[in-house]
Amino acid sequence: MDVYTVIRELSLTLPDPPARGGIYKPVRQAGNCLYVSGQGPMRDGKPVFTGKVGEERTIEEGQEAARICTLNALSHLHAFLGDLNKIKGVIKILGFVQSAPGFNQQPKVMDGASGLLAGIWGEDGIGARSAIGVSELPMGISVEVEFIFEI
Repeated sequence: MDVYTVIRELSLTLPDPPARGGIYKPVRQAGNCLYVSGQGPMRDGKPVFTGKVGEERTIEEGQEAARICTLNALSHLHAFLGDLNKIKGVIKILGFVQSAPGFNQQPKVMDGASGLLAGIWGEDGIGARSAIGVSELPMGISVEVEFIFEI
Protein backbone atom coordinates (compact mmCIF):
# COMPACT_ATOMS: atom_id res chain seq x y z
CA MET A 1 0.00 0.00 0.00
CA ASP A 2 1.08 3.58 -0.62
CA VAL A 3 2.81 5.07 2.43
CA TYR A 4 1.17 8.47 1.94
CA THR A 5 -2.29 6.87 1.85
CA VAL A 6 -1.55 5.07 5.12
CA ILE A 7 -0.34 8.31 6.72
CA ARG A 8 -3.58 10.04 5.67
CA GLU A 9 -5.66 7.09 6.94
CA LEU A 10 -3.93 7.52 10.31
CA SER A 11 -5.14 11.17 10.22
CA LEU A 12 -1.54 12.40 10.12
CA THR A 13 0.29 14.86 7.90
CA LEU A 14 3.98 15.25 7.29
CA PRO A 15 5.29 18.57 8.60
CA ASP A 16 7.88 20.64 6.80
CA PRO A 17 11.34 19.33 7.71
CA PRO A 18 12.59 21.09 10.85
CA ALA A 19 15.58 23.39 10.47
CA ARG A 20 18.96 21.99 11.42
CA GLY A 21 20.37 23.00 14.77
CA GLY A 22 24.04 22.65 13.93
CA ILE A 23 26.56 21.32 11.43
CA TYR A 24 25.26 17.94 10.32
CA LYS A 25 23.15 16.25 7.65
CA PRO A 26 19.57 15.42 8.56
CA VAL A 27 19.84 12.21 6.49
CA ARG A 28 22.96 10.35 5.41
CA GLN A 29 22.91 7.36 3.09
CA ALA A 30 25.40 4.50 3.37
CA GLY A 31 24.65 1.65 0.99
CA ASN A 32 20.99 0.77 1.38
CA CYS A 33 20.72 2.37 4.82
CA LEU A 34 19.48 5.86 5.63
CA TYR A 35 20.66 7.31 8.93
CA VAL A 36 18.39 10.05 10.27
CA SER A 37 19.91 12.49 12.74
CA GLY A 38 18.28 12.92 16.12
CA GLN A 39 14.86 14.52 15.86
CA GLY A 40 13.07 16.42 18.59
CA PRO A 41 9.37 17.11 19.11
CA MET A 42 9.49 20.36 17.13
CA ARG A 43 6.74 22.25 15.33
CA ASP A 44 7.28 25.58 13.58
CA GLY A 45 10.79 25.80 15.01
CA LYS A 46 9.66 25.45 18.63
CA PRO A 47 9.68 22.48 21.01
CA VAL A 48 6.21 21.06 21.66
CA PHE A 49 7.22 19.02 24.71
CA THR A 50 9.89 20.07 27.19
CA GLY A 51 10.68 18.83 30.67
CA LYS A 52 11.40 15.52 32.30
CA VAL A 53 9.14 12.54 31.70
CA GLY A 54 8.03 11.21 35.06
CA GLU A 55 8.01 14.71 36.54
CA GLU A 56 6.70 17.53 34.31
CA ARG A 57 5.56 15.12 31.58
CA THR A 58 3.49 11.93 31.61
CA ILE A 59 4.33 8.75 29.74
CA GLU A 60 1.50 9.58 27.31
CA GLU A 61 2.97 13.02 26.63
CA GLY A 62 6.35 11.38 26.10
CA GLN A 63 4.77 8.99 23.60
CA GLU A 64 3.23 11.91 21.71
CA ALA A 65 6.63 13.63 21.71
CA ALA A 66 8.15 10.45 20.22
CA ARG A 67 5.45 10.42 17.50
CA ILE A 68 6.25 14.03 16.61
CA CYS A 69 9.95 13.13 16.42
CA THR A 70 9.03 10.29 14.05
CA LEU A 71 6.94 12.51 11.79
CA ASN A 72 9.83 14.98 11.64
CA ALA A 73 12.16 12.15 10.63
CA LEU A 74 9.74 11.07 7.91
CA SER A 75 9.58 14.64 6.61
CA HIS A 76 13.39 14.70 6.30
CA LEU A 77 13.30 11.31 4.56
CA HIS A 78 10.65 12.56 2.13
CA ALA A 79 12.82 15.61 1.34
CA PHE A 80 15.88 13.35 0.86
CA LEU A 81 14.24 10.55 -1.16
CA GLY A 82 11.34 12.33 -2.83
CA ASP A 83 9.16 9.28 -2.12
CA LEU A 84 8.71 7.42 1.18
CA ASN A 85 7.56 4.36 -0.77
CA LYS A 86 11.26 3.65 -1.45
CA ILE A 87 11.65 2.67 2.20
CA LYS A 88 11.64 -1.09 2.82
CA GLY A 89 11.50 -0.83 6.59
CA VAL A 90 13.00 0.23 9.89
CA ILE A 91 16.34 -1.17 10.98
CA LYS A 92 16.85 0.62 14.32
CA ILE A 93 15.44 3.33 16.58
CA LEU A 94 17.53 4.99 19.28
CA GLY A 95 15.46 7.03 21.70
CA PHE A 96 16.60 9.42 24.40
CA VAL A 97 14.08 10.38 27.08
CA GLN A 98 14.78 13.28 29.43
CA SER A 99 13.89 11.43 32.63
CA ALA A 100 13.08 12.39 36.19
CA PRO A 101 15.17 10.65 38.87
CA GLY A 102 13.81 7.14 39.36
CA PHE A 103 11.84 7.13 36.08
CA ASN A 104 12.50 3.84 34.28
CA GLN A 105 9.71 3.56 31.71
CA GLN A 106 11.69 4.79 28.69
CA PRO A 107 10.62 1.79 26.56
CA LYS A 108 6.95 2.75 27.05
CA VAL A 109 7.74 6.29 25.91
CA MET A 110 9.49 4.98 22.79
CA ASP A 111 6.45 2.84 21.96
CA GLY A 112 5.04 6.11 20.57
CA ALA A 113 7.64 6.07 17.79
CA SER A 114 7.60 2.31 17.29
CA GLY A 115 3.81 2.16 17.17
CA LEU A 116 3.61 4.86 14.53
CA LEU A 117 6.16 3.14 12.28
CA ALA A 118 4.46 -0.23 12.74
CA GLY A 119 1.17 1.44 11.81
CA ILE A 120 2.71 2.65 8.55
CA TRP A 121 4.89 -0.31 7.48
CA GLY A 122 3.43 -3.18 9.50
CA GLU A 123 5.99 -5.77 10.56
CA ASP A 124 8.64 -4.02 8.43
CA GLY A 125 8.13 -0.92 10.58
CA ILE A 126 9.36 -2.74 13.69
CA GLY A 127 13.12 -2.60 14.04
CA ALA A 128 15.68 -3.06 16.75
CA ARG A 129 15.43 -0.39 19.45
CA SER A 130 17.16 1.19 22.40
CA ALA A 131 15.49 3.52 24.90
CA ILE A 132 17.86 5.54 27.06
CA GLY A 133 17.09 7.80 30.01
CA VAL A 134 19.10 11.03 30.10
CA SER A 135 19.24 13.99 32.47
CA GLU A 136 19.09 16.73 29.79
CA LEU A 137 18.38 17.17 26.09
CA PRO A 138 18.88 20.17 23.77
CA MET A 139 16.44 23.06 24.40
CA GLY A 140 14.97 21.05 27.27
CA ILE A 141 13.05 18.76 24.88
CA SER A 142 11.52 15.69 26.48
CA VAL A 143 12.46 13.18 23.77
CA GLU A 144 14.98 12.87 20.93
CA VAL A 145 14.98 9.99 18.46
CA GLU A 146 17.48 8.74 15.85
CA PHE A 147 16.53 6.29 13.11
CA ILE A 148 18.06 3.89 10.61
CA PHE A 149 15.87 2.90 7.65
CA GLU A 150 16.47 0.42 4.82
CA ILE A 151 15.76 1.32 1.20
